[in-house]
Amino acid sequence: MNYLTHQLLNAEEIDFLEKELEQEKQAWEDGKKTAGSHASMVKNNLQLKRQSDTSKKLSSLVKQKLLNDHLIKSFTLPKNIHGIMFTKSSRGMSYGRHIDNAYMSSGRADLSFTVFLTSKNQYKGGELLIENLTSENKFKLNSGEILIYPSTYLHSVQEVLTGERIVCVGWIESYIKSIEVREYLFDLDAGARSLLAKHGRSDDLDLIFKSYSNLLRVMGD
Repeated sequence: MNYLTHQLLNAEEIDFLEKELEQEKQAWEDGKKTAGSHASMVKNNLQLKRQSDTSKKLSSLVKQKLLNDHLIKSFTLPKNIHGIMFTKSSRGMSYGRHIDNAYMSSGRADLSFTVFLTSKNQYKGGELLIENLTSENKFKLNSGEILIYPSTYLHSVQEVLTGERIVCVGWIESYIKSIEVREYLFDLDAGARSLLAKHGRSDDLDLIFKSYSNLLRVMGD
C-alpha cells in the first residue's frame, strides 16, 4: 500500500488551527521561496513563514499528532519529521507538476504528507494529483485528514477555481528507504497486532514480533 489516508485531527484541533491561521494576517509569503529551482517555476501559492510564532506552534502540534498515532508510525517508521509548513491557495492558484527534493536542509524526503484543513466543500478545484508508473490518483480529503505518499512520485495541485484551500504539508525521513520493504513491514506489524487483539499473547506471536523487530534492525538506517 503506497498511500495512507487517515483522520489525524479531531474537530477541536481543526477548529483551533483554523482560528490561529485566520488570525495570522502578516506572515504569509510567496511559496516560491521554499521551492527548488525547478518547482519554483510552477509553484503559485502562499505559505506561512516558518519562523513565525504561529507556524512554530502549529507545526509542533501536527508533528506531535503524527508521532502519537500508531497507524502512521507503523506505515512510515519515522526517523525524522521535518519541513512542516502551512500553505494557502486562493482562486487561480495552483502548483504544477513536480517532484520533491530528495534531500532538504531539514532531512531526507522519503514520504510526503498533506493534512487537509479546509473542508473540501468550501472550495472547488485544488485536488492533489499523484502520478505513478501506471495511473494518476486525485485526492481531496475532509478537514483533518492526512494523506501520506512516497516523495518519489510526481505530483501537482490543480488550480483552485473558487474558495480557498489551506493545508499543512511536510516530509518524513523513514528508518526504511524502500517503499516495498516499508509495505512488507507494515503488513507484518498490522497482521501481528490483529492476531494479538483477537487471541492474546502467544509464543508463536512472540516469534512474529521478534522477526519484525530484527528485520527492522537489519534493513533500517
